[in-house]
Amino acid sequence: MSYARLLLRESEPLNLESPFAALDARVTPSELFYVRSHFPVPEMDASTWRLTVRGLREVTFSLDELRRMRAETRTVTLECAGNGRIVLSPAVDGVQWHLGAVSTAEWTGVPLTAVLERAGLLPGSVEVVFEGADRGEPRKTPRPPGPIAYTHGVPVEHAGEVLLAWAMNGEPLTREHGFPLRAVVSGYYAMVAVKWLTRIQVLGEPFQGYYKTTDYSYWDEAHGQPELRPLGRMPLKSQIAQPVAGEVLRAGDSVTVAGAVWTGGAPVERVEVSADDDATWSAAEMLDAHEHGVWRRWQWTWIVPAKPGNYTLRSRAVDRDGQVQPAERDPRFGTYCIHHVLPVVVRVR
Repeated sequence: MSYARLLLRESEPLNLESPFAALDARVTPSELFYVRSHFPVPEMDASTWRLTVRGLREVTFSLDELRRMRAETRTVTLECAGNGRIVLSPAVDGVQWHLGAVSTAEWTGVPLTAVLERAGLLPGSVEVVFEGADRGEPRKTPRPPGPIAYTHGVPVEHAGEVLLAWAMNGEPLTREHGFPLRAVVSGYYAMVAVKWLTRIQVLGEPFQGYYKTTDYSYWDEAHGQPELRPLGRMPLKSQIAQPVAGEVLRAGDSVTVAGAVWTGGAPVERVEVSADDDATWSAAEMLDAHEHGVWRRWQWTWIVPAKPGNYTLRSRAVDRDGQVQPAERDPRFGTYCIHHVLPVVVRVR
């Protein structure tokens, strides 16, 4: 598959960004779906590949055996926890994603719960941990003493939100997207959507691996003292796709301001758009129905003012619990969780 239209953010390991400005459908074509890698893409042979699942007992599956189980197709939006990192000031380390480390696909596979039924759960099971075939040495310090496999997990009670997918948009997974099998987790940041799965393990205590403690974590002060906690669900976020920053518009024209909104929490109630420095906010039209863990496209018609100059467009989301997308960056999240309102400055001539 050609990824020629994706934006190269890193070549080693391979990290490619989707052109968010090209958003025009609920489902992202596979060739436009962003690619996130922590280590080099491993070479996998479907004929010899096996998935080991360790719960009450250890069970091993071939790809053919998984395919013979009851399959489901789920639409799920995946977003890298560092999406939008390039807008932070001062500049921070990490892959310099702009707006496009987020995409939506139709994934086909077997529910994790069906696999866990075969392996059984120990009393007091707490977390399900996914291990991929990709290995290497992490960049962030403190580092482990040697190469590790990329590993992450989800609480047992959320196992129903996990699909073990072998297909994407009706076609087998590509190497870059996790062939032959990957985890897809509805509503969570994509660091839990482990690719190139080789092992699943059920633990009786919270997983303390590198990518859940040292990396992909944030400082929470809920109890009065800073506590390092793992990132989890995607927060409420609306983002403008068109027009793009710096675009020149003609005075008096009718312009469609369009974008998408997503969250891993309460359903989105509405998206509002402002074109007058937050003096007024107008409700956008929602183009897609609510589905947990899937973005919804929206649009709003703007009559471009007659006065030339720069104008700032902003969108913000409100969910059914009354939570409003924040106007400012929350510094607790460091280089992750960039979900505050991002202005788009356009020029009118």
